[in-house]
Amino acid sequence: MSPLIEVRNLAKEFRSFKRREGVLGAVQNLFVREYVTIRAVDGVSFTIQQGEMVGYIGANGAGKSTTLKMLTGILVPTSGSIISNGHVPYRDRRRYTRHIGVVFGQRTQLWWDIAVVESFKLLKEIYEISDVDYRRRLGRFSEILNIGEYLHTPVRKLSLGERMRCDLAASLLHNPPLLFLDEPTIGLDVVAKERIREFLKEVNRAERTTVLLTTHDLSDIEELSRRILIIDKGRLLFDGDLAEMKKRLARYNQVKFFLKDRSQIPRLAEVTSNGLALERVDELTYIMRFDRDEHSSAEVIRTLVNRLEVRDLLIEEEPIEEIVKRIYLSGEVG
Repeated sequence: MSPLIEVRNLAKEFRSFKRREGVLGAVQNLFVREYVTIRAVDGVSFTIQQGEMVGYIGANGAGKSTTLKMLTGILVPTSGSIISNGHVPYRDRRRYTRHIGVVFGQRTQLWWDIAVVESFKLLKEIYEISDVDYRRRLGRFSEILNIGEYLHTPVRKLSLGERMRCDLAASLLHNPPLLFLDEPTIGLDVVAKERIREFLKEVNRAERTTVLLTTHDLSDIEELSRRILIIDKGRLLFDGDLAEMKKRLARYNQVKFFLKDRSQIPRLAEVTSNGLALERVDELTYIMRFDRDEHSSAEVIRTLVNRLEVRDLLIEEEPIEEIVKRIYLSGEVG
């Protein structure tokens, strides 16, 4: 089966004016300008099949938002190629945008001073959505996202979480096969994040909507995506299954334990004498992290229960944040 998105050797360069410092530098800038070329995306290749939910992660400036802007047709690549849903995004932009949904976390596609429902009606006309489909989708989105009470409120009066839910509904009113999300949960509280995650799962399950998600919140990735792409300094470092990455690259496990009482605190030094690292969560809760090649879980637990009185303990995998951080630092995945 042909992929829905095919990206080959994609690159994007920007020319930036290098300003000199000081008064003399400012005068020189008037007559002689020095430019530097920044390669924001550098030879990225990947394919995405219909119905996939893919997480695209990277640090600030890694190139993920630039990639997304090329995929949506906002930016023209310097080199390489993109075929998305049968279109070259920047070349066929007018036709292409009728078949995609886009949400940028810090920007809205809704009209600022009019009621949310009026924005939806305008989008209905722009995308030529039938009355039946419009009512059905709006009713379903209102129910899942709980936006019914905001429909007659001007967008400028909505909180960030309320606006994000309305933006998601707006991006899917025309039932696009492709949805691009750039930091959709940034700045949201736990409840708002959970509503958006559940909504995306439902849309993907019911409509087989393909989703490409960029985010700094790795809990979004773990909740929504089986596959992840990791980009750093414009280059793709990893493309594969999230569970496989954790299995292959997780070097550490950790045991979270809860002391019986304060009298056990002075004895904590006894369990770190063999080089095991200890992290304090609160007065009676601690995490012991250990290299799986050097210590077994059974050995660590035996050390803890033999030297301390504990109420309970949990064995946990290394957090995904730590694995990704290590990939960034090493620049490799093997």
